[in-house]
This record gives sequence, structure tokens and C-alpha cells, in this order.
Amino acid sequence: MARLIARTAAIAGMIASFAFPVLAQDGTGPMPENAQPRSYGGGWNCAPGYRLAGAECLALDIPEHAYPTGRSYGTGWECNRGYEEVDGTSCNPIPVPANAFLRSSGYDWQCERGFRQENEACVPIVLPERAYLTDDASGRGWTCDRGYEAAAETCSPIAVPENAYLTNADYGAAWACERGFVRIDDRCDAVVVPSNAYLDEASHGPGWSCERGFEVLNGACVAIDLPENAYLDRSGNRWSCNRGFQLSDGACVLGR
Repeated sequence: MARLIARTAAIAGMIASFAFPVLAQDGTGPMPENAQPRSYGGGWNCAPGYRLAGAECLALDIPEHAYPTGRSYGTGWECNRGYEEVDGTSCNPIPVPANAFLRSSGYDWQCERGFRQENEACVPIVLPERAYLTDDASGRGWTCDRGYEAAAETCSPIAVPENAYLTNADYGAAWACERGFVRIDDRCDAVVVPSNAYLDEASHGPGWSCERGFEVLNGACVAIDLPENAYLDRSGNRWSCNRGFQLSDGACVLGR
């Protein structure tokens, strides 16, 4: 009986020795040194600057200019603002060139207004006459005043023809014809609207469209001869056969 009790105690000790590290990894066993109770629920976590290793909370090797993250993965630390990680072992200052500043994230830099990035330096933006600075870091850093367009590194006046106006568009046409005029080459000609038509400012076409019930024929709008068992479609300038009928030689006949 004495041997049985001793053997049972030994087995129980072995089970406990295996169980403790498992519980420790889950933060639910006895709280080791350098640990603290969880702020919610039960159990504990290693204190900031320490990481669980087996059943212990061991100190992290945090380099200068870094702080502990409290995360169980990765290095367990991050560099301070203005520093960058090098080889996972140190935090070196981010080199900020002249005429630049750290971004709000603290992990990169940006040129000051009036300068643009070239490689690892900030060079002055040469602003031509009739231009102003922009915040576009990827382009030349400036754009021309209203009424001017960029040509090489200068701003040239936009030649706006009669009966046209500036579009102020960054891309595409710099000017457009006024209502009632259509662009022909580099001029704006008056739109001649035929009978039974109206002005249409679509970017393509003659500048007019036929009214509903009319179709274009030789530059004019002629009445649509709507056959029996047909209807005008949504555009009003074409027709289709009613349901159950099909087109045959310009007429709508019963389908077979």
C-alpha cells in the first residue's frame, strides 16, 4: 500500500509538471515573476518588455530608441518616431535631407513646399512665369494660371477661338465651344439646326438631334413611317416590332 501511494504521488507530480507550462502558455496557471493580471477576464500576461518562454516571463532585448509593443509575435518592440529598424537588432535615425520633414507616421520624410524629391534630396522647384505651386509630389510641382497651358517648362497663353470658353480641365481639351456652336478643327462654327430637330451638346455628332418620331436622313430630320404592329423605341428615332411580330421586308408580320 505504501509503494502504491508513493507511485501515485510520483505520477501526479509528473502530470503537474507537464501541465504547468501548458497553463503558463495560456496565461491561466500560477502567475510567474514579471507578469501582471489581465485587465479583463481571468489569467495574466507578461508585463511590457517581457515575453513568455516556457513558464517564465523573460526580458526582451530592446534596443535604444525603441519601445515594447506587448505583442507575442515579431520582435516584441518597435522603433520610436524618427527611427527605423535595422536587421531586427537596432533603431537608427531616419536620415531627413535639407528642406524636408518627417511625415506624420514618423517612418518617412517629405519635401517642404517649394521643393521636390530627387533621389534622396529635396531640390527647389523652378516656378515659371504665370504658374503657381501645387501639392503634387509626383509631377513637376506647379501648374499654369487660368488661361495658360504648360509647354516644356513654361506657361503659354491658350488660344481660345471666337464663340468658345476655357474648360479649366487638367487633361483633355483646354477650350470648348459655346452652346449653339460645334468645333471644326480649331474654330467654333454655328450649328445649323434643321426642322424637327433640337440642339444637342453631345461631344460627337453635328450638334443637333432629331425630335421624337423623326430620323436623320441626308442631313435632315424626316418623319418615321411607322409600320403597323410597330412602336418607337426609347430614343424616339427608331422603331421595333411589337411582341409576337418580326421584321420582314420593312413590315412587322406575325412570327411563326
